[in-house]
Amino acid sequence: MAARPKNGHQYLSVKDLEDVLDTCKLELTQIDEVWPNLYIGNVTIAQNRTALQKLGITHILNAAHSKQGSIGDQRFYGHTIVYCGIPADDSTHFDLNIYFRPAADFIHKALKQTDGKVLVHCIMGMSRSSTLVLAYLMMYHQLPLYNAIQKVIQKRAIYPNRNFLALLLDLDLQLNRKQRTCLLL
Repeated sequence: MAARPKNGHQYLSVKDLEDVLDTCKLELTQIDEVWPNLYIGNVTIAQNRTALQKLGITHILNAAHSKQGSIGDQRFYGHTIVYCGIPADDSTHFDLNIYFRPAADFIHKALKQTDGKVLVHCIMGMSRSSTLVLAYLMMYHQLPLYNAIQKVIQKRAIYPNRNFLALLLDLDLQLNRKQRTCLLL
């Protein structure tokens, strides 16, 4: 397993991150709260309006919008839930990082609202959705990627694909560089 980085920063590889993800012993469930009022789930729970109402979900970020098996749009949820769809592919070539900022902003804005609760989902709730949640934690809570993964896997079994892990590593380096620059000013 990769050595724990000092202050959460060290040059990590995709393999190092996969080793950390492999330490998670949780079973994959339909939905888990991974941060206060922030949930990761699968398409089945996202399509269960009764369950969402019981949980008090106010916002849905669908990371598999318009993909086969992922029904969802504002009409489906009516006026009770704010919907945002991202048409992401869980593939080795999809450029998910173009959605990191809009997704993080959507989550942040939703969680700032009184009683705001956000479900981020894809088909299984393992790769696309978890990648967007990790990016949010990095961007809005200044968690280094390693620490963000450690936090999330305490609550949910996740496994972003290798491409998404590489994009998150790039984001981690950008944010770390930006943080160091700000400290020098």
